[in-house]
Amino acid sequence: MTTHILQPLPLKSQMVNFQVSPPLSLYIHIPWCVRKCPYCDFNSHEARGAFPEKEYVAALIRDLELALPLIWGRKVYTVFFGGGTPSLLNGESVAEILRNVRMLLPLDLGAEITLEANPGTVEAARFAAYRDAGVNRLSLGIQSFNDAHLQALGRIHTADDARRAIEIAQRHFDNINLDLMYALPGNNQDKTLGQTLEQALQDVQNALSFAPQHLSCYHLTLEPNTQFHLNPPSLPDDDTSSNMQQRIEESLAAHGYQHYETSAFAQPNRRAKHNLNYWQFGDYLGIGAGAHSKLSFHDKVIRQARHKQPQAYMEQVAKGAPPHSEHEVQRDELAFEFMMNALRLNQGFASVLFQERTSLPLHNIRRELEQAERRGLLFQDHQRIAPTQLGQRFLNDLLEIFLVDR
Repeated sequence: MTTHILQPLPLKSQMVNFQVSPPLSLYIHIPWCVRKCPYCDFNSHEARGAFPEKEYVAALIRDLELALPLIWGRKVYTVFFGGGTPSLLNGESVAEILRNVRMLLPLDLGAEITLEANPGTVEAARFAAYRDAGVNRLSLGIQSFNDAHLQALGRIHTADDARRAIEIAQRHFDNINLDLMYALPGNNQDKTLGQTLEQALQDVQNALSFAPQHLSCYHLTLEPNTQFHLNPPSLPDDDTSSNMQQRIEESLAAHGYQHYETSAFAQPNRRAKHNLNYWQFGDYLGIGAGAHSKLSFHDKVIRQARHKQPQAYMEQVAKGAPPHSEHEVQRDELAFEFMMNALRLNQGFASVLFQERTSLPLHNIRRELEQAERRGLLFQDHQRIAPTQLGQRFLNDLLEIFLVDR
């Protein structure tokens, strides 16, 4: 008699099985900027003169139409215009896009609709038009209120431009985010000096004087494929940068802002719903040049990316094939992908969310959770899993525990 030894199926062959679809968001990418910043690694392209606004808007609408079979019948809870510089679009273009979104998709009545704006492209009439089109949240890329630091960052606006943009925005919107950066390079005249602790805190105080509903405070990092990576500027040392982070967090907490994600601070009930959906491993459809999508089906999760170059993107849309690439997320990658997002949240996540968003039982990562807990990087009980303060400071070390050795 022949004995057959049963082997477990490879993980690749084991199907996922989602019982509930995650919430769905829509991301709309506008790829043009007036000038490419030396620290920026986003898909953005300098608009050398006029850009094909009308043609691009038509391509976005067609892209959305072509994607409908992937999300048929699913409600959209948030919309985000990102870039690049979406505020290069005129009000009618934004209105045309949102009209078609409403016609093609079941958009939630209380949907958060965010548009990113650069203070150097602000016009009062344009902001009013965005509001009339349905945008109800504005995100302003301030970065700093110090002219020397703005110049070092390659920004096209001044500190006065930033203040004016905020004042105009507050006439039309009651939900505003301000982006700030810290650990900045010095000015162009003195390459040896970086931002001081006092200057970083002054930027925060200037932002707080406007009482924005939300603040995003990012540590400047030298990303690959940027001018700053190729030609690094002089930056504050690690101890100074760490002090900046700690003091900024303390200052914002003292003013009633909840530090709910690595770089995000919000007044009560003003958390960014669109970004929360990312961090909680929800789904999103991305349209536009270089946009990415993550979509769940009953038996799989897929990721897509559109063509990065705007002209190539528009040509592919015309051919009926917007995605440049598509792949299925393998079952043994889902736990890490979930953790890479959810552990950015300082309060962590409800334990049941892991299985809901990955279709995997929590005991699949029990060993990793226990290891992280032993190292003091993670807290868990029967209801919640969250990074400790140490885990928040050393997030990459925490995430590495969940990284599958493939």
